[in-house]
Amino acid sequence: MVKEDTGLYYDRYLREVIEVLETDPHFREKLQTANTEDIKNGRLSKELDLVGHHVRTRLDELKRQEVSRLRMLLKAKLDSLQMDHASLLKQFEHLDPHNQNTFEAKDLELLISTATKDLENYDAERHDEFKRYEMLKEHERREYLKGLDQEKREKEEKRMEELKDKHRKHPKVNAPGSVAQLREVWEETDGLDPTEFNPKTFFKLHDANGDGVLDEQELEALFAKELEKVYDPKNEEDDMMEMEEERLRMREHVMKNVDINQDRLVSLEEFLKSTDKKEFNNPKEWDTLDDTKPVFTEAELQRFEAELQTKEEELGKRAESLRQEQDLLKERGKALEAQRREYQQAVLEMSQRKEKQAVEGQPPTGPNGELQFHQEMQKLEDQGKRDRQDKKGGDGVSWGHFCFCLL
Repeated sequence: MVKEDTGLYYDRYLREVIEVLETDPHFREKLQTANTEDIKNGRLSKELDLVGHHVRTRLDELKRQEVSRLRMLLKAKLDSLQMDHASLLKQFEHLDPHNQNTFEAKDLELLISTATKDLENYDAERHDEFKRYEMLKEHERREYLKGLDQEKREKEEKRMEELKDKHRKHPKVNAPGSVAQLREVWEETDGLDPTEFNPKTFFKLHDANGDGVLDEQELEALFAKELEKVYDPKNEEDDMMEMEEERLRMREHVMKNVDINQDRLVSLEEFLKSTDKKEFNNPKEWDTLDDTKPVFTEAELQRFEAELQTKEEELGKRAESLRQEQDLLKERGKALEAQRREYQQAVLEMSQRKEKQAVEGQPPTGPNGELQFHQEMQKLEDQGKRDRQDKKGGDGVSWGHFCFCLL
C-alpha cells in the first residue's frame, strides 16, 4: 500500500484509490499475487469488475472529488484560454476525462500506467532540479566575487576553499547496501550485537509498515547514519540540498543492485539474494558528490546564465510595465480626488448660500443666483398674459392695473 508521498501532483488520489481497493478481499489477494507486468500492462485493472458495490461507490466518489479538484486548479487557465472543462481535463492522463462521474476499469488502468511512467521520470527530474540548483549557486558565487575589489576577492576565495576542504574531511562512507553499512545500522540504530547480524531479521525490522517489501522511503531511512558523517545542518560548509541528492544517489545504487524486477520495491527474496553477491561483502568505497565530477559543464553553466539573463530582462520589462500602470492609476486617482473635492466645495457653497438666504428672508435663488418666484405669482402672470390676448384693446382691466391692485 502507498503510504508515503510519491511527489506526484495526484498523489492523494492515487493513495486513496489503492486504500479503498485494498478493503476488498478479492482485489487485495490479486494485488498481492500480481507481478510487475500484470500491473503495468493493465491486467490487474480487469479485476475491478469483481469488487463489491460499496467499493465501487467509494471509488466513484473519489473520482468526482479529483475531477472537482482539477477543475479548481484549471479555473484561471480556463478563464484565460476560453476553453471548456472537458478540453482542459484531457491534459491529465491519470483519469478518463470522457467519464467524469464513475470510476471504471479504464480509470484504474490509466492511473497505474501514468503513475508508473511518472515515477520512472521522477528521479531524473530531481537530478535536473539539483543541477539547476548547483548552477545557480555557482553563478551567484561568481557574481558575488565580481563585486569585490581584488584584495577582498582573494580573501573570500581563500575562505571558500577552506570551507570546501573542511567539508571533505569526514569519516569513511560505507557503500549503501553493503554488509558494513547494514551492520552499522544494526549496531548503532537498532542497538543489536554486530556479531549476530542477520539479513532476514534486519529486513523485518526495517519493513516499517509490515507490507513485506522495503519501499524507497524505507530504504532511504537506512542511509541516515552515512549521511550524518558528511552533512551537518549546523555547519556552514555543509549544503542540505547536496545531502538530499546524496540520499537519492544511494537509493538508486541499492535499487540498481537489488531490485531485480524493477518495481521500485525490494522484496525479502531480492534482499536476501543481494547478500550473496560479492559486492555485498567486498564493496568499492563509496564516492560522495565531492569525489565525483561536477554535475554540470562550463558550457551548461553558460547556457544557464544566458537563460537567467533573458528571464531577468523579461522580468525587467514586466516590472516597468507594472510601474507605468501604477503611475497611471495614481494619476487617475489624483484626478478623481480633485473632482471629489470640487464637488464637495460646490455642495458646501450651495448649502451656505441657502442658510444665508433663510436668515435674511430673501426668496430662494437658483444655481446661478437668480431669484425664483412663488408658484402663485407665476400662475397670475400666466393668467394675465392670456387675458391680454383675449381682450386686446377692449374695456377690460389692464394688466398693469391688475398687478397694481394686487400689490
